[in-house]
Amino acid sequence: MPSNDTTEQQRKHHPRAAFQSRDFRLFQAARFLFVVGWQMQSVAIAWQVAEATGRPLDVGFVGLIQFLPAIGFFLVTGHVADRYDRRRIVMACMAGLGLASLLLAVLTVSGQVRLSYILALTFLIGVCHAFATPASQALMPQLVPPEHFPNAVAWNSSIWQVAAITGPALGGLLIHFGGGPQVVYFTDALICTVAALLVARIHARSVAAKQNSAPTLETLFAGIRYVWEKKVILGAITLDLFAVLLGGAVALLPFYAKDILHVGSLGYGLLRAAPSIGAAAMAVIVAHLPPFQRAGRLMLIAVALFGVLTIVFGLSRSFGLSLAALVALGAADMISVVIRHTLVQIVTPHEMRGRVSAVNSVFIGASNQLGEFESGVTAQWFGLVPSVVIGGVGTLLVVAVIAVLFPELRRFGRLDRMKT
Repeated sequence: MPSNDTTEQQRKHHPRAAFQSRDFRLFQAARFLFVVGWQMQSVAIAWQVAEATGRPLDVGFVGLIQFLPAIGFFLVTGHVADRYDRRRIVMACMAGLGLASLLLAVLTVSGQVRLSYILALTFLIGVCHAFATPASQALMPQLVPPEHFPNAVAWNSSIWQVAAITGPALGGLLIHFGGGPQVVYFTDALICTVAALLVARIHARSVAAKQNSAPTLETLFAGIRYVWEKKVILGAITLDLFAVLLGGAVALLPFYAKDILHVGSLGYGLLRAAPSIGAAAMAVIVAHLPPFQRAGRLMLIAVALFGVLTIVFGLSRSFGLSLAALVALGAADMISVVIRHTLVQIVTPHEMRGRVSAVNSVFIGASNQLGEFESGVTAQWFGLVPSVVIGGVGTLLVVAVIAVLFPELRRFGRLDRMKT
């Protein structure tokens, strides 16, 4: 028995345990390319719309239209992810995104591009993401042994953050030096093709759902019902929803850079990158640590720290302190992200992961999109600094309320025992 425990602990402590799986390596390579391409594409679309119309509202419509399918189709996307081969779903979505970029490139080069065309293709992009997100989240547990899954989540989050930093920078460089957004679109079409081919080489076992039967109201709503009944999952995603909704200050960074810190566009770029840098660094650190033993309590502490750091940033008049607060804020948020994503997957049965992931995706998307809106409204009503401070205080109150209402989350322990 002691020797078995020792061997188990060594496996858990291996910082790159997840990469022992060939399928996981292929998936992460594909996902890195996919996220880089998506971020490049988003930068190019926003730039093209801004150049064409000069109206910030039109750029806002792009984000809204891309998010609508995640809400409108989430019952169907989760059902599809649980009833069909998740690998093929991800491949099809990558191909769809590549096709959208190719059409945008052709329209741009031909001079036939119109705002209505861009918005229509943006909706197609949103549909692809709506189907790809639950399928890819539910696919990942099939790629590694259960004991390596927390390590896989940490690396998955780290790679996403690096890609999220790389994509916009590369997109901006291609627009500036390549001659326009069409170069970004052609590049993204190629990237999506390579990513889809990498996913095609994955040998993960199929979902083997109970039957590929027609969806019923019961099967479509099963994900919502499961989340509602599993209080530990409901508590985790509710905590994230309201913490990001109230504590997100990213939407106000341009105004902080210009009016509070007086650091201009260069300083704004550094402020915008700071949370991602902190998140990526923390994800690597988490990957080198053994699975958390008191994950629920740690998640609550991390979100509370997120709220405190939001307040620090809101009150700061020093660029260095503001930058440090955002880096630390991103690191604290990453601890919460890793725990939440791992918790949702290990508590959810294999045949339900697609539908539960779809519900989780709607919560995440709503918190990000509505959080930007909430930041703008409170800043308009109360002023820039008070709105950020109020958001940080609100986050602390949310942590306290969730800790009381969801004791199952507070008591949740190890993150290395997965249902199969």
